[in-house]
Amino acid sequence: MAEITNLNKFKKAKARAEKEIKAANNRIEFGTPKHLKTKAKAQNLLELKRLELSKFEKDKGQ
Repeated sequence: MAEITNLNKFKKAKARAEKEIKAANNRIEFGTPKHLKTKAKAQNLLELKRLELSKFEKDKGQ
């Protein structure tokens, strides 16, 4: 004879798992302090400028 299962338990467990995933993503997105965000943005801009300066310009005369 098959064992009786309660579908509500499975639904609640699935909902809890989805909530935890969403909470983890929110902690990553919104949990970063402002000074770290601005520092990271400044570093990215600096790297982009360095990349632009390191590109070789093609000689227009040839």
